[in-house]
Amino acid sequence: MPRATLDRQLHLIQDEVLTLGSMVEQALVKSVDALKRRDVKAAAEIIRGDQAINEKRYAIENGIIAVVATQQPMAHDLRLLAAVLEVIIELERMGDYAKGIARVCQRLEGVDIPIPSREFERMAEITVSMLHRSLSAFIKEDATLAHRIPEEDEQVDELYNNVYRGLISSMIEHPEWIDHTNLLLWVAHNLERAADRVTNICERTVFIATGELLEMDLDDYEETE
Repeated sequence: MPRATLDRQLHLIQDEVLTLGSMVEQALVKSVDALKRRDVKAAAEIIRGDQAINEKRYAIENGIIAVVATQQPMAHDLRLLAAVLEVIIELERMGDYAKGIARVCQRLEGVDIPIPSREFERMAEITVSMLHRSLSAFIKEDATLAHRIPEEDEQVDELYNNVYRGLISSMIEHPEWIDHTNLLLWVAHNLERAADRVTNICERTVFIATGELLEMDLDDYEETE
């Protein structure tokens, strides 16, 4: 019976991780949409909603502590719980990125400067897709999928570089926009970093499945193709 109890608690924790992931996915998409529409009310809702993301992260953390204290998990189960602790930190920080984008939306209220909304939306779309599949791989302990997903980060990096060059050019042409354009650079940075954190989740998936700790980069992918 103790094994059945432990399995049930592990499944509950995994379900909560997926719930937290969904909250973060929605926050990222909504923050970029709010910025595109200059919707400061939506931005304020996203900022308030970040508290729920934080609370969910800490609730999962407390659940893990309770399982370790009462069920004494060993080997693979302990590795899983340690990995979940890392993953929920990554998710909570991605939620912070969404909150940061919402704050930029608020600070740009009434400011008439062009926003690279199409590029931001595409960066968010790729990142959210990567995140969704990385969490699925995490729950299924699918190391093969976890190895593949980070390759897509190159698309986000390319979009980031394009946005960066465009915004720097805008600063040169319109020095009076520098402060506000710096805020848009921060949006691009947040989206690029969010995609990087998906790679960290994939690394944890490989750790659970194989016990191997590794740092994923594109050179690794090229060698394994």
